[in-house]
Amino acid sequence: MTTAHTPRTTSGAAPAATPPHGPRLRWAKLAPDVYKAMIALDAAAKKGLDPALVELVKIRASQLNHCAFCLDMHITDARKAGETEERIYLLSAWEEAPGFYSPEEQAALALTEAVTVLTDGFVPDEVYERAAAHFEDAALAQLIALITTINAWNRFGVATRMAPGQA
Repeated sequence: MTTAHTPRTTSGAAPAATPPHGPRLRWAKLAPDVYKAMIALDAAAKKGLDPALVELVKIRASQLNHCAFCLDMHITDARKAGETEERIYLLSAWEEAPGFYSPEEQAALALTEAVTVLTDGFVPDEVYERAAAHFEDAALAQLIALITTINAWNRFGVATRMAPGQA
């Protein structure tokens, strides 16, 4: 008698079931001018910001937006930028692990969540003021642009069902 072998991930857990759908379309190839504009916007938005902070913001927004493609990309990029595994793992619960993130990073993450979710239809004053206390006006403008840009990337990824590891 033979038994089916269930593949395991490196952690020993069975991998998640493959969704019954694949990518819907290759938007970057079908709208190349938009893709090029997004690349330029992304480069402009992160200019002058700490590369590790940039990746933390991109990962957190991607977590909130459930964009597996962007999570895969930005976790890889964060590691290349020197980010630790521990900080990456704790990012979804950063408020519960404040000792792992600087006050500036915490302010940026709070702003990322507020801009990404817009639960009440606006960014609360206390969240904005917290970020403004840690970033000069020009850097705050860049941070808001970065958050807005990753949210746009996430929406392309989720709407077109981009899969991790595929370009």
